[in-house]
Amino acid sequence: MLAGVSVARLDAPVPRGVWAGVVGQEPLVETLTPAVDGARAWVAGRRDAAMTHAWLFTGPPGSGRSVAARAFTAALQCDGAGCGECAQCREVLAGSHPDVTVVDTSGLSIGVDDVRDLVLRSAMAPTRGRWTVMIVEDADRLTDPAADAMLKSLEEPAPHTVWLLCAPTAEDVLATIRSRCRHVWLRTPPAVAVAALLERSGVDVGLAAFAARASQG
Repeated sequence: MLAGVSVARLDAPVPRGVWAGVVGQEPLVETLTPAVDGARAWVAGRRDAAMTHAWLFTGPPGSGRSVAARAFTAALQCDGAGCGECAQCREVLAGSHPDVTVVDTSGLSIGVDDVRDLVLRSAMAPTRGRWTVMIVEDADRLTDPAADAMLKSLEEPAPHTVWLLCAPTAEDVLATIRSRCRHVWLRTPPAVAVAALLERSGVDVGLAAFAARASQG
């Protein structure tokens, strides 16, 4: 029940640290958290550690694909384990981290020249964080030549490079691209989770419930 009841009192887990803005995606966070731990072990030189260097985030509009990709990036760069408070986390979440490139497409497509520039940047060693991270928010807008130009970097990335691609569905991305990525799914956030986030941000209980229901379409 939403109307007239503080949803913050419900039993749904409250995301912490960098995951605080990843609303209603508990299964995703449960997948990404151990991946962050594995990445830290890989950086530390543990022989049994493994790191996935290319990821595909898919989900419907409003699911928070880009938010999740940025949160994952912050956790990878974090001085701790995704605290959300250190300089690394704050810079990633604010969009100002020097080792993180975000392609937020305003045009109809991402062309081959754009991707060639990304590939060059992806080969650079990180200057402050642990990883050089490339976030492509609309990977479904890659032209065929652009996707071809990206393939080599996805197959054989630089040791400290991570690619995070976002799209509505896996089928929106060329098969040659998606086959080289680990695929994670996002769902439409439940209304109760959206309302809880709004409440934590100081929105009135009733208004939070109304806005959460409206967000469901």
